[in-house]
Formats: sequence, C-alpha cells, structure tokens
Amino acid sequence: MRVALVGYGSIAGEHARALATLAAPLGEEAPHVAAVVGRLTEPTAAFAGEIGAERATTDLDEVLADPGIEAVVVCSPTELHADQTERALRAGKHVLCEIPLATSLAATDRLIALAAAADRRLMVCHTQRYHRPQALAHRMVERAELRPHAVIARYGFLRRENVNWQGRRRSWTDNLIWHHGAHAVDTALWLLGAKEADVAVRLAPPSGPLGIPMDVGLALRTPVGQIATVALSYNTHLPVNDYLLIGEETSVLVAEDRLRGPDGVLVEATAEAERAAIREQDAEFFASVREGREPVVSARAVRPAMAVLQAAQDALDAPHPPS
Repeated sequence: MRVALVGYGSIAGEHARALATLAAPLGEEAPHVAAVVGRLTEPTAAFAGEIGAERATTDLDEVLADPGIEAVVVCSPTELHADQTERALRAGKHVLCEIPLATSLAATDRLIALAAAADRRLMVCHTQRYHRPQALAHRMVERAELRPHAVIARYGFLRRENVNWQGRRRSWTDNLIWHHGAHAVDTALWLLGAKEADVAVRLAPPSGPLGIPMDVGLALRTPVGQIATVALSYNTHLPVNDYLLIGEETSVLVAEDRLRGPDGVLVEATAEAERAAIREQDAEFFASVREGREPVVSARAVRPAMAVLQAAQDALDAPHPPS
C-alpha cells in the first residue's frame, strides 16, 4: 500500500518508523511511504531520503492526483490539518491525521460527513488511547472493575517559546486548546466511558510570544453526573501529564508511564512505550483500510472531545473572554 506522508517534523519521523515495522508481518499489503510532502524543498527532500521515500515534493495536489497513493498521513502544522485532510478525502484517499483533526467542531463534522460519503477511512492520532497505563485503566472501566465517578486530568509543560518536544524550533505556533487539550479531554472522556459532556471554561488571557492563553481550566459534567476536571498549561517548569480516575470500587492514577492503584503499580510502560503506542495506532488504521471498517479512533469517536474544545474556543472568541 503506497502512502503519502505530509510533513517532515518529529512526529512524521515517528510515523515513518512505525510504518517500517509493519512491513514484515504484512508483506505485500504493508504500507510503504512512497511520497513526502513538505513546505520547503530542501528539508522535504532530505527527510524523504532518510526514510527511503520515492518522491519528495511541496505540491500536495500533485501527490493526491496519483492513483497509486491509497492513504495519506497528515503530520503538518495544526492549522493545516483540516484543509489537507479534506483535500485528501476528496481525492479518494484514506487519511490518518495527527491530533487535532481540526480547530473547530464545524470542520470536524464536515470531515466526518465527507469520509462517510466517500467511504474512506478517517482516523485521528489520539495516541494516548494506546498507551499501556491508560489502556489498562480503560479496560477496568469496561469490565466494571472500576465504576468511575470522576477524573482529574493535568497536561502541562514549559513552552513559552516556539520549540517542540524534541527541541526543534518551529515556524508555527502550537495550540494549547486544540492540540494538547484534545489529548487530555479525549482521554478523560474515554476513561469515563462518556460520549458527551457539558463544560465550563476558564481561560488565562492570551499572552507572551505565542499570543495564546497559556493556562486553561475545563470542568466537564457527563449526562450521568460524572465530573472531569482538566487543567492545561504551557507555563509549568515541572512537566506533568496524568489522570486520576476516581471510582466506586477503587481509584487509579496514570502518571510517569505507570498505572498505580492503592496497592501499588498495576502496569509500567517501557522506555519505548510511546513508539509502541504509535505502532499499534498506525497498525489499527491500516487494518481498518484493509478490512473496510471504521477505525477504532475514528473522527466520529473523538467528536465528543472536539465539542468540548469548541466550547473553550467560543469562550476565547467571546467579546469578553472569561478569566
């Protein structure tokens, strides 16, 4: 299966490595990165050479016009995801899109409808669903070993300048609400087993070189009365990404690649945990393409989180944003 990879940043490299590992078990059906599409000619060509791609170009439409390209993996800057995904779907390609799928609920709904009309698979990289600690906590809920009352989610690190998670300086500004907020909100709702939630929003005013709210607080309430509290920050000198799942029978904490319960560690991920999660995620996407079914983490599946984030965006866009 010939694949186009859009973008040449850190996460594009992770996807390229993940796809390479699928070659042995899948044989002729294995995905192969045949083309890389990027913004600048030289780094696009350099990245294509590194991963063994046949073609490097800055013209997405040229690649989408190739009938031999069956799928597109979108790893470009956040604000380009929705447009590039739509163009790929309209060209008849299956799409795996890095988080977030879009920066509005309206665009999300448009893409869901377009994928359905075109009978194309559309999956979003909510990779935390594949991390071992989160996955085990979710299975506990599915098996009714833990009936959740609430979840407290924190996602924060220091990003006061435009440098990514691998220390590379970016030409674009990340989005705390739609990118890291999508990770935290989707995981919180997924752990609760909730399909929707009301939301109250608290935002710090836009500030600093990034010109965005650097601290965000979201309080969610599901139809059955469960509460999710989500705190996001680009200001913390102590990085944190954890989930405290509070249940009737027990409570568990996902933190530092471990799942802990009252009696100690239930599961601990290895140093390769994130790459393993990306491999499993990508394998699910290509399995859904081969089998002609909706992927587990489809655009439709993550819509509840996008609805919450739209409420946060609406608060930011209001004439007098809440503080």
